[in-house]
Amino acid sequence: MSRYLIRRLGQAALVVAGVVTLTFVIMRLVPGDPAVAYMGPRASPAELAAARQRFGLDDPLPVQLWNYVRDLVTGDWGVSLHTRRPVRDDLFLAFPASLELVAAALVIAVAAGIPLGVAAARHKGRLPDLSIRLSSMLAVSVPVFWMALALQTIFSSGLGWFPIAGEYDTSLDQTSPLRVYTNITAVDALFTGNWPILTSTLHHLVLPALVLAAYPAGVIAQMTRAALIEESARDHARMERALGFGETAVLTRFALRPALNPVLSLIALVFAYSIVNGFLVEAVFNWPGLGRYAADSIRTLDTPSIAGVTLLVAALYVMANLAVDLMQGVIDPRVRAR
Repeated sequence: MSRYLIRRLGQAALVVAGVVTLTFVIMRLVPGDPAVAYMGPRASPAELAAARQRFGLDDPLPVQLWNYVRDLVTGDWGVSLHTRRPVRDDLFLAFPASLELVAAALVIAVAAGIPLGVAAARHKGRLPDLSIRLSSMLAVSVPVFWMALALQTIFSSGLGWFPIAGEYDTSLDQTSPLRVYTNITAVDALFTGNWPILTSTLHHLVLPALVLAAYPAGVIAQMTRAALIEESARDHARMERALGFGETAVLTRFALRPALNPVLSLIALVFAYSIVNGFLVEAVFNWPGLGRYAADSIRTLDTPSIAGVTLLVAALYVMANLAVDLMQGVIDPRVRAR
């Protein structure tokens, strides 16, 4: 297990190093002068020269890359050109809202996708299987922004069941101010017993979380079905049937655990995908997360902020895959031998 862990950590370090280098190259290839973007178009030549010296823009590229990596390691992710604050501080404020949305969506996706996949495998080739497969294909195929607008139109504008946008009712800031510890509104409200804001946040969270959960739920259901059908055809499953176990018991008690290995890998992939896909959902529902911050950064050509968002998503992707690899190694010893 220790050799397996070291091997996976080495692979993760290589991926992170590649992402850092690629991000640096893209930042230098983006048209425009960061000094002009930071100081403004009316800045004097002396002010622009001072800004270039501050950001090290006149240094040779290898020196700039070394300084960039050194600053990242020490926690200096640069200064945002449009907020004038450290990018790390901006990400600390924006990421928790995105994490709140993505976590809720993944909980829904896993809670729905795995049971649906089991049901589809149990009734393979029959009406429940066909219905689940069709539904999962629709969930995967429908564009997320179209689904978001459709749910907004039906359940917010039409029926009035859910709020149309926002993270919670901001009027509660006056009557029930929230003490912030994690910047995750639902968690802070729960820990501090702020039930009005907690209720409002959960109410606002329903529609965007359902929209964001649609794609991963469909993919997880399909993957669970395929993995269970493959696992239930192995020799151990035939032996268990011969011992008198029913098909449901074979699937849930014996085939499901080894079949979860590819599903866990898939969950890691859709976690990072959901963060990026959530940018569109956040834009439609005016959710104050990374999506809005990234959109503002792109609009103002704020390369340090764009690089910060890119690196954060890449780091989350690597950590999620590393965690899943370790879980797979614990669940199935055969994985450690690969």
